[in-house]
Order: sequence, then C-alpha cells, then structure tokens
Amino acid sequence: MISKAILGRKLGMVQFFSDIGEALPVTVVEAGPCLVVQKKTVDNDGYSALKVGYEDIKERRLNQPDQGEFKKNQLKFKRYLREFKLQDIDKYNIGDEIKVDIFQQGEKVDVIGISKGKGFAGGIKRWNFKRGPMAHGSKYHRGSGSGGAAGQSKVFKGRKSPGHLGAEKVTVQNLEVVKVDPDRNLLLIKGSVPGPKKSLLFIKNTVKSGK
Repeated sequence: MISKAILGRKLGMVQFFSDIGEALPVTVVEAGPCLVVQKKTVDNDGYSALKVGYEDIKERRLNQPDQGEFKKNQLKFKRYLREFKLQDIDKYNIGDEIKVDIFQQGEKVDVIGISKGKGFAGGIKRWNFKRGPMAHGSKYHRGSGSGGAAGQSKVFKGRKSPGHLGAEKVTVQNLEVVKVDPDRNLLLIKGSVPGPKKSLLFIKNTVKSGK
C-alpha cells in the first residue's frame, strides 16, 4: 500500500560523492510541490484517493472542465493531474502541498516513468535475437525467421517480431534516496530511472524491502 508519493521531472544523471568518498551514479529529480486538488472518499466515489496537480500552467492552456476544477477551490492551475491512492488521506486538505521532504535520505522508493521511444526496431535490437552467419553464402543475416506453424496459416499471438520499441510504462523498484534538498525541491536517487530528460516521473515508497 502506498503511504507517500510525489510527481517530479527527471533532470538528468550526475556523479555524487558520499560521506565516505564513494562515487555514486545518481538521477536528479525535481520533485513537487504537488497541490491537493480533490479528495475522493468511499462514500462519494467508491474509493479513497487524492487528486493532485503538478507544475504551473496558464489558464488558457487547460480545457474548461479542468479550469472549473481549479476555480472551484480558487487554486493555481496545474499542467498534470494524477490520483494518489494513499493509506491515510485524512491528514491532507484541499489546497495543501505535498513536498519533497516527505522522503528521507536512505529511504527506498519505486520510480515509474515512460521509457525512451526508439521507433521501429528489428528483432535483434528489440528482442535480442541471434543473427545468422554473416558469410555471403548464408543469405540470412538479420531476418526474423519463421513466423510459426505452417499448417495453421497464421501467426499466433505473442510472437516476437520487429515493431515499435520503447515508449512504454516502466517501473524501477527499490532505489535508494541518496539526498533530499527541500530548498530546491530536488531528490537524488541512486541509479537510473526510466525516460528522457524532463520526462514526468511518479515516485512512491517501495513495495519491496530488498535484501
């Protein structure tokens, strides 16, 4: 169950030196602040959740239903709206901000993002297929191979073949928070996370303790 979560933008990767002088590869994330826009309850909506907004945006760039949601409670307009199904939503009120200081150094988190899109890719790049002999006589180098059983006259679902690579939802679990900078809303996370620079990330407490 999620006890804490926040939205952020990936700024890139840097080298960070720990207190003992160890060089660590870390991802810098500009996390929050996230604005609580709506509280969903079991009585009204059938489930409990917080709807939060992230990143300021001009009013004219939102459609009218979204504009009305912010104007209803006299809130700042936000670019992204997401729902957090947290354990305890009673401690939050509409208009409150969720800031990066909800996390602490040494804590483990899960990071969810959209991986880099790499366009159309062949079977070798997309599925790690082995290529054929590269001698001229083989006449088979990077082909996809057989499409399946000949007698069926069709290709079965699940067949690994060339196609669109990347641009899909990816979760990296059990990453360590190396440093929290509340003044600049920065979160330094050990290791790499999905997506290109400036992409949107969803960060929450980990569901696996790790060993």
